[in-house]
Amino acid sequence: MADKEATVYIVDCGKSMGERRHGREVTDLDWAMQYVWDRITGTVATGRKMALIGVLGLRTDDTANELEDDPDYANISVLSGLKQFLMPDIRGLSDRIKPSKTNKGDAISALVLAIQMIITQCKKLKYKRRIVLVTNGQGPMNPDNLSEITKKIKEDNIELIILGPDFDDPEYGVKEEDKDPRKVENETLLRSLAEDCDGAYGTLEQAVAELETPRVKSTRILASFKGHLQLGNPAEYETAVRIPVERYYRTYIAKPPSASQFTLRNEQEMEEAAAAAGSQEASSLIGVRNNRFYYVDDGTTEDGERQVDREQLAKGYEYGRTLVPISETDENITTLETFAAIELLGFIQSDRYDRYMHMSTTNIIIAQRANDKAALALSSFIHALFELESYAVARMVLKENKPPVIVLLAPSIEPDYECLLEAQLPFAEDIRTYRFPPLDRVITVSGKVVTQHRNLPNDDLLNAMDKYVKSMELTDTDENGDPTESLPIDDSFSPVLHRIDSAVRHRAIHPNDPIPPPAPVLTKFSHPPDDLVERSKKYLDKLIAVSDVKKVPPKTKGTKRSRETEKPLSGLDVDALLHQEKRTKISPNNAIPEFKQTLSQAENIEIIKDAVKQMSTIIENQIRHSLGDANYHRVNEGLGVMREELIDYEEPALYNDFLKQLKEKLLKEQLGGDRRELWWLLRRSKLGLIEQGESEHSEVSEEEAKAFMSVAAK
Repeated sequence: MADKEATVYIVDCGKSMGERRHGREVTDLDWAMQYVWDRITGTVATGRKMALIGVLGLRTDDTANELEDDPDYANISVLSGLKQFLMPDIRGLSDRIKPSKTNKGDAISALVLAIQMIITQCKKLKYKRRIVLVTNGQGPMNPDNLSEITKKIKEDNIELIILGPDFDDPEYGVKEEDKDPRKVENETLLRSLAEDCDGAYGTLEQAVAELETPRVKSTRILASFKGHLQLGNPAEYETAVRIPVERYYRTYIAKPPSASQFTLRNEQEMEEAAAAAGSQEASSLIGVRNNRFYYVDDGTTEDGERQVDREQLAKGYEYGRTLVPISETDENITTLETFAAIELLGFIQSDRYDRYMHMSTTNIIIAQRANDKAALALSSFIHALFELESYAVARMVLKENKPPVIVLLAPSIEPDYECLLEAQLPFAEDIRTYRFPPLDRVITVSGKVVTQHRNLPNDDLLNAMDKYVKSMELTDTDENGDPTESLPIDDSFSPVLHRIDSAVRHRAIHPNDPIPPPAPVLTKFSHPPDDLVERSKKYLDKLIAVSDVKKVPPKTKGTKRSRETEKPLSGLDVDALLHQEKRTKISPNNAIPEFKQTLSQAENIEIIKDAVKQMSTIIENQIRHSLGDANYHRVNEGLGVMREELIDYEEPALYNDFLKQLKEKLLKEQLGGDRRELWWLLRRSKLGLIEQGESEHSEVSEEEAKAFMSVAAK
């Protein structure tokens, strides 16, 4: 269970916070809110109900707090009480945080109100308590009773964080010149307060700069298996070994938040939602609920279909092109009865195991907690594997009647703990064996081995490549000559995970603004360091020269209809030399090459239309005389070539007209009977109508093309 948290943010909204200083493009308030919004949205993203957030406005135009009658607490407003923050709360708060028209308001009094809010909410319960004060330090501050405030903060174990624009921080290297005397006095007061409370005090520049570094989420680890590691059958043999163990994740894939489907509420649903929420406002969106219904053909009904319940259906499994139904009774017979356990099957030497055999992320297996006997037994087993340089192979079943998996158990001994590292191994059916030709020699058809060949690298190329690879080494050396990593793996972050997370949080606060570019820390590993590229440039130039790399000429653009026929480098007319006449008839035995050749020699549109007509007849005859699906792939290839060529020749209407006729004939079973399977093949190959996005000469819109292909053959 996650820890309870209660955080109160004190945001200075004074008139002076609306000014831009030291050449910054944003005001002090907007700059400070970058930090506050990041912390608030980070908490909201967790979705924890007991992560409470409260917001106090300092130096506001109005006064709204429990002690508003006391003049010491004037111009302080409770913008939000301690509660779980949701999207409507973020939107409402963003509208209220604006620079005020006054500079009156005591930050120390705001601290007292924040302490009172936390005490009232948390009482004596176990909470992580935190107060974050963000101010530029230019307002009045009353240092009276500061010692009592410090004592109360320490007694209630409240973490105090104080940040401000242009606060002096020698450690970070920030010092504001010609500072206002009041601000100097206030900074000294706030620094001493933070130090006395064992809190944190710093400049806002550092806090905002650190926002680009993603925060690694800390998760509470839960056991994924609690059972026994055993050798032998303890039910039959007294000598069987049985050790109580627990299994935990060592590495686990972190996934970005998935998208959800929403739709707009109608007026009636809006009223019902507002009544249920007990307020006048309710979200205009509602989650999409999916309902699934099952129908079977029934000639006795009016529409020929009858709805059935899911319980009346049996599961079906594909076996080739056949659907094999299996009833629940038969499926229970095929279920393998298993019991939760990790059973040792054997042992292998560590040097005989290949790392690529891993089929999963890794886990750790430790002895049962608070069980000294189990810890001693598992430790003996781990040390035995370590001393013999061996791994164990085991059969693991996590839950009763679950399919078993084969896992590898490797010993891991650290100064602080010992454990077994576990990873899943493949079954024989999981292994795919591929044969590739060797890279260091060429074997001819007659079996002769050739080591000097144009496709094999020579010694000069190998040496040049070796030097280039070594020049791109990511390990540097420090002043003492010890190796250091220039790109440490601990500083790498998942770009997908953190980019989506930052985009979602930015959109929550700024729904209409464009998403900012990703932080440099996320793209740092996408390209090598500049100094490394500069250092290896001479080796790369040498490699290019030795390998004789040549630039490929750009691909000729434009449609085939307006493009000049490409001539060979020799300048000879091959067709004239071979005395080839222009083709007028396309042979069914060599349809695709002859169709392309006919189009390339076409002088007018009539020749193109005639070639398409001949190709259409050939395709229809292939379908009509196909024995089962024997010719379906030939038809699929022919249609694909026709579609591609007519796009290039700017005649999409010829293809679209033929496809419409072909579909009609298929649906009416005029091409040798039921050919519905061919229609599904064409849909899967995306050989639909040529739409306007593919050819500007097409009159078919994207919606029409989708509607045409979405109609199934019946």
